[in-house]
Amino acid sequence: MCILGKDKLKELIEQYKCIYPYDHNLLDGDGYILTVKEETTLHYLEHKNLITYEIVFTPPNIVAHLTAKSKYGRMGLSFLNAAKVHSGFIGRLALELVNLSNDRHPITIKRGDPFMHIEFVTREGEPSPYMGEYQFQYLSHEETQMYIPILRKVFSNYDELAKTWLKNK
Repeated sequence: MCILGKDKLKELIEQYKCIYPYDHNLLDGDGYILTVKEETTLHYLEHKNLITYEIVFTPPNIVAHLTAKSKYGRMGLSFLNAAKVHSGFIGRLALELVNLSNDRHPITIKRGDPFMHIEFVTREGEPSPYMGEYQFQYLSHEETQMYIPILRKVFSNYDELAKTWLKNK
């Protein structure tokens, strides 16, 4: 198990659209910096889900981990959800936040702001794709269709998986 460096991540992005759309300037040495889809303001003690602008796909031999940019932690934002993206997941990520700022002021995150680091880690063993209800979350029909050829390529049992994913929607 190891974290993929910039060169390996670029290969994954080109081959599998692991990050879409992708901005070369948001690559860092150990991953990618996800941005925010819509401007959001959180008032003191308010909880909201923040949605990423980018779609994330983790191929069968990859798991992803998230870490917040320290800028937002210093402001008082606390991240409530687990910091893992299962292998085989496709969708925009919902990041659960609460404003715990000491000064009790609102915190605004603007659309397109660099917000969350995502690191891709190799995994060993048989593919075990994400089968939960959040597969394809916050994707349009067109975006979902864009990933079908990729899924057919990486999962030999795609037709069986697709039935389960559709049933969970």
